[in-house]
Amino acid sequence: MIEVAGLCKTFRDPAGRPVHAVQGVSFTAQAGEVLGLLGPNGAGKTTLLAAIMGLLQANGRMSFDGRDLARLEVEDRVAMGMSLVPEKRELFGEMTVQDNLLLGAFLHRRDHDATRQRFEAVYDRFPRLAERRRQLANTLSGGERQMLALGRALMGRPRLLLLDEPSLGLAPLIVREIFRIVASLRELGVSILLVEQNARAALETADFGYVLENGEIALSGPASELMHDHRVVASYLGGSA
Repeated sequence: MIEVAGLCKTFRDPAGRPVHAVQGVSFTAQAGEVLGLLGPNGAGKTTLLAAIMGLLQANGRMSFDGRDLARLEVEDRVAMGMSLVPEKRELFGEMTVQDNLLLGAFLHRRDHDATRQRFEAVYDRFPRLAERRRQLANTLSGGERQMLALGRALMGRPRLLLLDEPSLGLAPLIVREIFRIVASLRELGVSILLVEQNARAALETADFGYVLENGEIALSGPASELMHDHRVVASYLGGSA
């Protein structure tokens, strides 16, 4: 589904010195597979997602469903079935829940029957959004805003979903609900790249995990094994080395 090989992204600091945000990152994800991308602040996780989505230019090779992404704009990647749910959710606060969702179906706006079916599917998955469909987005709670951001992405019929810190700022009960919903997207055959600082929740949800440190992959393996790796336990799960 998605293949990333030798991805590198370098910025310049105020003094003009190079800062390597992402260095030589490589991975693949199959259809319906959840990859957890873990690491501390500044590890390069968000930069990695932005490069895959085409929001940042980067060196290396990326392909989606066998198609080279090198010369494709963000809009082309969305049309292919890639969708990003950013860390800050980026909702339209002065618009209703229903209208925010409708924007997610923009590419398929002429297919009214399919859009209606997508609304029904999203509201089935997020009953709370159905209750608040006429409510303005900026009046929602943090958990509801995250649900809306996820629902908006699903309106576009994604085949690859890039999630950036979906648990950020949410209460533990809401975090569990959000990750339960993320795990359930496997049923749709959606591949998911899950960037998350909540390592325990991410590894419990993911099939395979990668730990990024200083822009490089420091550890990788099946999520169930990383959960018991002493280095992951010591650094990310609150245990002792």
